[in-house]
Amino acid sequence: MEQKTTDHPPQLDRDHASSSYIPADKDTEFLQRDELRPIRIGLELLKPELIQKEENIQSTIVVFGSARLQEPTAARQALKKAEEEAAQAPNDHGCQRKVAIAKRQLDLAKYYDIARDFSRLVSSTCQIDGHCDYVIVTGGGPGIMEAANRGAADVNAKSIGLNITLPHEQYPNPYITPRLSFQFRYFAIRKMHFLIRAKALVAFPGGFGTLDELFETLTLLQTGKTQSVIVVLVGRDFWERLINWQFLVDCGLIVQADLGLFHYAETVQEAWDLIARHNGVPTT
Repeated sequence: MEQKTTDHPPQLDRDHASSSYIPADKDTEFLQRDELRPIRIGLELLKPELIQKEENIQSTIVVFGSARLQEPTAARQALKKAEEEAAQAPNDHGCQRKVAIAKRQLDLAKYYDIARDFSRLVSSTCQIDGHCDYVIVTGGGPGIMEAANRGAADVNAKSIGLNITLPHEQYPNPYITPRLSFQFRYFAIRKMHFLIRAKALVAFPGGFGTLDELFETLTLLQTGKTQSVIVVLVGRDFWERLINWQFLVDCGLIVQADLGLFHYAETVQEAWDLIARHNGVPTT
């Protein structure tokens, strides 16, 4: 019987079977080692930066807000469902609490529409004749983030989504420009990308994530690490109920001038006018 021959020596077959023979840049298991963290961080910083340059993204407006806020129709449906469940269990305090929360969620649902309309206005105003200025950037998730990306999509404009890998599953919303949908492993690098091109931060009602991003930006402004960003808080009643700013001043923990680091707006036009004035953008 004729013996089968190979074009390479037997020991090379053994080498091929070992991960050590895989080129370093193609060895995904190797790249996940703890010692390679600095390389991963550098790549995570560089990849979105290069793609945004290729897409000619000149400046951005960051929109933060709760992932849990729904558009009004969905919020009304959620309230109806909660009320029906509570009616079937009138003595269940848990059901009654769900109704109370659903009512508050419905009250806050207006901010979904405001975020969408704000993004629509900014995108249609600033992304003309091939320019990519004041491009909307969000965390890429649902809720207020979805609304802002959706507003840009309404007028066929670009928008950016900076998603993050979390223990529970999270997917980018469908309104982000596909070429500008990014996934991050490290919160620190994601936060850097929020602010690298930012001319404004617009914060809608939100929870821990929104507060984290808001206070980091306020700290950078307070310490002079950035000067270019204007912070706009949408919904004065919400923010003043959530945070007693004057109490911080009265306790000597911040100074009165620090209250000038942010501005309030109630409407789409008010928010855009504040940003436009700050950055010298004509509004007529």
